[in-house]
Amino acid sequence: MASDPSNEIILGIDLGTTNSLVAVCDERGPRVLDVHAPGDEADLILPSVVRYSADGAHAEAVGWPAKLHAVEFPERTVGSVKRLMGRSLADATPDLPYLGYTVEEGEHNQARVRVGGRLVSPQEVSAVILRTLRERAERELGASVGRAVVTVPAYFDDAQRQATRDAGRIAGLEVVRIVNEPTAAALAYGVGLRAMEAQTIAVFDLGGGTFDVSLLELTPGEDAGADCFQVLATAGDTHLGGDDVDQMLVRLVMDEVRERYFGDLPEGKDLTFPPSTRQALRGFAEATKMRLSDAESADLRIDLGEGRVYERTITREELEALMAPWAERALACCRRALRDAGLKPDQVDRVVMVGGSTRIPLVRRVVGEFFGAEPYTALDPDQVVAMGAAVQASIVGGLDRSRLLLDVIPLSLGVETVGGGVAKLIVRNQMTPARATEMFSTSVDGQTSIKIHVVQGEREMVDDCRSLGVFHLQGIPPMPAGVPKLEVEFLVDANGVLRVDAVERRSGKRAGIQIVPNHGLTRDEVAQMEAEALTHARDDMTRHRIADLVTNARLDLKWIREARARVGDDLPREVGALLDERTETLEALLTRAQDDWRSVNADDLAKAKQALDEASVRVHELAIAKSLREA
Repeated sequence: MASDPSNEIILGIDLGTTNSLVAVCDERGPRVLDVHAPGDEADLILPSVVRYSADGAHAEAVGWPAKLHAVEFPERTVGSVKRLMGRSLADATPDLPYLGYTVEEGEHNQARVRVGGRLVSPQEVSAVILRTLRERAERELGASVGRAVVTVPAYFDDAQRQATRDAGRIAGLEVVRIVNEPTAAALAYGVGLRAMEAQTIAVFDLGGGTFDVSLLELTPGEDAGADCFQVLATAGDTHLGGDDVDQMLVRLVMDEVRERYFGDLPEGKDLTFPPSTRQALRGFAEATKMRLSDAESADLRIDLGEGRVYERTITREELEALMAPWAERALACCRRALRDAGLKPDQVDRVVMVGGSTRIPLVRRVVGEFFGAEPYTALDPDQVVAMGAAVQASIVGGLDRSRLLLDVIPLSLGVETVGGGVAKLIVRNQMTPARATEMFSTSVDGQTSIKIHVVQGEREMVDDCRSLGVFHLQGIPPMPAGVPKLEVEFLVDANGVLRVDAVERRSGKRAGIQIVPNHGLTRDEVAQMEAEALTHARDDMTRHRIADLVTNARLDLKWIREARARVGDDLPREVGALLDERTETLEALLTRAQDDWRSVNADDLAKAKQALDEASVRVHELAIAKSLREA
């Protein structure tokens, strides 16, 4: 007997630029799940970082192990890949100087990551992150999961949304709904709304790579009625986030290093840092930014080698001066959303802060001044989007019927007209699902084929908008110009996915397309990746487990060596002998795993690691005791 889909668990996933989280919502309400790797401490956050093998064939580390060792493996450690999703190489050019890895142009003009001899698509990298979240959620829940609600920035265009769906499919997840991040945050905020009055809220969502602001009207349901979350307007910038602040600091350091140590470079020749240095600079910049959220100044020291040491103190005031134009860009989006909704700042009842970058004092200050109200920060800005995605998952799954979500289309959709203009059929901030039709005709006598070019954007000319796809309506009987009656229909579903149909009324000829964006993967590519994921699923899981064990075992060995060095002759001889024996066993397995992961049994490796951990308890106890005596 087939299982009832309504009883299946649907995950809520926040696939972030910097960090990703997974949550579920049940009778107890929404909660974020623990995604730590086996052997690590509990952790709700998975850094959106993947390290590939030298040949690019597979991912060998995901999350913290990849992020913490990015400087050692700069050219095959991929982070902030969300900035590349559904984008061309030209779109991504401003980011390239700050990335430790190489980005090249792949098929369909899509930006792809060069790892060894292979080009890896951003969808594949995101799929590794999604697959890791799914596997660790399954471990936490003790059940298999095949469906998810995934969040995206509200201002993601159709290409970026389709790329996100492709990533889910490659990861073995059916993405049952795509939800805008600020809308998801409003759902999490609205849990328990029944005790509250109707209100208008602004969700200010500033993460690592993207910014969105959405204005919503929250209306509590009467009696047993559903609470209504209606999005009034949304605006944003897919290239505005905490990463940009990191880049400002990197640029400051690079300019000062050039001036101080490389002033004799020829005019116009830029200072080029190796990938490892760029990764290290990004790490320094991120740490400095975070320190300045709590302190008034932060010291920066970078050893450049050959006796050159860059040292400098950066103040919060100095950083805020750099950030002022960046913050103003976010406020400009707020003005646009308010204008579209027909509201003034003082008509917003509450401003909900979402995303790690909202912890920056300057951000909270300017938002409070703009709206004339203290921003609401009671919800954890890192967790709120994932929790909202889980709430939406419970709605989709039929578990929660107490809420109704009405979202909007972030960017206008239309077709190219004669002369390169754009006829908009669906305008931005129209509610989804949406349907629109428009009548067109031919401009040339005897025309038997009509090209329909679908675009997205707010500009009036095709060249200034994003091309989503082209299809042809063929076989039209030749008629004088202006006589054919071409009806074009746009249909946007609840996920924001577009379908376009066209019919010539006089002849009955029809054509249609579900938009596969120019910067996305083809259906065949996604199907191939999906098939490969299924074919290699068992091997991939084993390889992933061995990779995690190897990473954790090497850390254990490092800590044990440090503890033994500290204890010295205080360590009993029999304990040292046992440690030597079990270290030798584990290191032999690690060497074999390094040469060929197939030559090692994962259970044997886990047992050898556990045996060493047990044997090392005494040395750690002695090291702690010695530290306490010396304190």
